[in-house]
Amino acid sequence: MSDHRTTRDDTLAWVAGSDAPEKSSLDLGFMPLTDCASLVVAATQGFAQPYGLNLNLHRQASWATLRDRLLSGALDAAQMLYGQVYGTHLGIGGSATPMAILMGLSQNGQAINLSQALKSAGVTNSEALAKHVHQNGAKLTFAQTFPTGTHAMWLYYWLASQGIHPLEDVATVVVPPAQMVAHLQAGRIDGFCAGGPWGALAIEEGQGFTLATSQMIWADHPEKVLGVTRAFVEQYPNTARALSMAVLEASRFIDASEANKRSTAQLLSGSDYVGASLSSIEPRFLGHYADGLGNRWDDPHPLRFHGDGAVNMPYLSDGMWFMTQFRRWGLLRSDPDYLGVAEDVQQIALYRDAASALGIQVPDATMRSATLIDGKHWDGSDPSGYARSFTLHALHDQPRSRNHAPC
Repeated sequence: MSDHRTTRDDTLAWVAGSDAPEKSSLDLGFMPLTDCASLVVAATQGFAQPYGLNLNLHRQASWATLRDRLLSGALDAAQMLYGQVYGTHLGIGGSATPMAILMGLSQNGQAINLSQALKSAGVTNSEALAKHVHQNGAKLTFAQTFPTGTHAMWLYYWLASQGIHPLEDVATVVVPPAQMVAHLQAGRIDGFCAGGPWGALAIEEGQGFTLATSQMIWADHPEKVLGVTRAFVEQYPNTARALSMAVLEASRFIDASEANKRSTAQLLSGSDYVGASLSSIEPRFLGHYADGLGNRWDDPHPLRFHGDGAVNMPYLSDGMWFMTQFRRWGLLRSDPDYLGVAEDVQQIALYRDAASALGIQVPDATMRSATLIDGKHWDGSDPSGYARSFTLHALHDQPRSRNHAPC
């Protein structure tokens, strides 16, 4: 790894003072995905020790296992799916446990892949997929990684934007990301949505192609976060801040240069972390894409970890967006207090303290806006209305659309 230098010249005094972390040894959960990079770099490249922390990394087999181990206290903090944190907080699929997001870890970098069989059948664009879905008798099966996770929401949103109802026109199953390619090869699924490097690896192994990326759905969308339980923040506030600072510095380091990105990709390829070929990790890590159909491009919205702090700010509107999609797809049967829940989960004050101490710009606004693939504008101002604004949905208090028109 390239040399780095902490920006705090008073670190040792800070660690020894009243801001010293209450708990110095932390167990961090992560999944074998390229966007675990900030945690791996923070733990292994000397970013944690100046803040009085020792970070012990624990690779997890599935998002469900990671969640369960965090809730049991076996893990102190973890790389988590944005929507997973909110689903756990709201009790979707289980008991509600108050959760907290310390910071964003990444934006962009996920992919929707289809099988080689569909490629051979000429289903190589969204129009051909929609035609195939609506005219063929057997339902296609798509995999995502967790019921309330980002990949489920990207898959559902993208399918709906193409006029395909994700809960009626196709079948969906949950598969851990590292098992996606094997499931595709075995013919158990026809496509999947997951993070890197599994989309690129499917292409490399001749098992499919990338039909869409998540940044095509929403440029610079929120993705993974540094998640903890609310109890952790309340019991160890200094530790939570110190952890945020260490991960922020690691995030800034990764994005600082192409050399840093390349060395990070090399680190991640090791069997202790992602355990996949460097050739499946590095190109998309650098924003260099090939879709398996002969197309290559440099993505203007690549996987990123810092973006001068834009990636890491826990915007209220980001958390609120996932709740609108839970509502849209029937995971919530009534509207939550969108803003109130986001204010409970997003640890903005703690993030401001950590980022400001590192000289990282913190925006005044706690909301941000974007226009997604279907042309709909999101700014957090009317989440209930936004959730109800879609043609395709599974809302329990509105009749479902049957005409399958694009949203």
